[in-house]
Amino acid sequence: MFNRIKEDIDCVFDRDPAAHSIWEVVTTYPGFHAVLLHRVSHRLWVMKFKWLGRFVSHLSRWLTGIEIHPGVQLGRRFFIDHGMGVVIGETAVIGDDCTLYHGVTLGGTAWKKGKRHPCLKDGVVIGAGAKVLGPIVVGKNARIGSNSVVLKDVPKGVTVVGIPAYVVERRVNKSSAKRDAIANKMGFDAYGTANGIPDPVSNAINKMLDHIHLLDGQIEGMKQVLNKAGIEYKEEPIPELEVHEIDDGSEKH
Repeated sequence: MFNRIKEDIDCVFDRDPAAHSIWEVVTTYPGFHAVLLHRVSHRLWVMKFKWLGRFVSHLSRWLTGIEIHPGVQLGRRFFIDHGMGVVIGETAVIGDDCTLYHGVTLGGTAWKKGKRHPCLKDGVVIGAGAKVLGPIVVGKNARIGSNSVVLKDVPKGVTVVGIPAYVVERRVNKSSAKRDAIANKMGFDAYGTANGIPDPVSNAINKMLDHIHLLDGQIEGMKQVLNKAGIEYKEEPIPELEVHEIDDGSEKH
């Protein structure tokens, strides 16, 4: 039990840079409190003291704003950041090292008894406000973007966004090398504000960049043909656009 509590505290420092001390985590983090109380309510639930387990869960919701049914199976090092409005249904199963942000719902889509709620494999991260509904499986190390609605199984290691959620596909080719270098600067964003999340404007800009790279290559080929033909080609130098020159604006805030 004490090892589990220590792991729950340590994982807060691993995933929340705002955490400054163990005392702060133990006394002011509702996500930690909710997990701790759930381990008590779940033990009572398994021991068939179902009303008492529900009552402890009810107290936890009142104290933390996080509702975890006592029947939920939690893995190790589970972290809920901020946590207000998180709802996790009875038959949900959550693996090790998973992270949820505020407003997340792991809910059901049917009133029938039995398996009704999602299963999260190890390392899953679910962004703020996302809804994962039904007896689906979210694969290992998958990411679910902010405010997404997930109704189908999610493969391992992918990122899904949108309503309904879809997999963010990345096509790698030589013409997109610089664009990929820029994208690598960005990781998963729990609030869905990262520029890497696709939208019509960013898709259009990306296609324009690809088109410009192709035109550059064709012009360079034409210059070589003209030079071989003895035709002098004069041009004004065009400055190279380097990755470090593109600022995402994060330093301005």
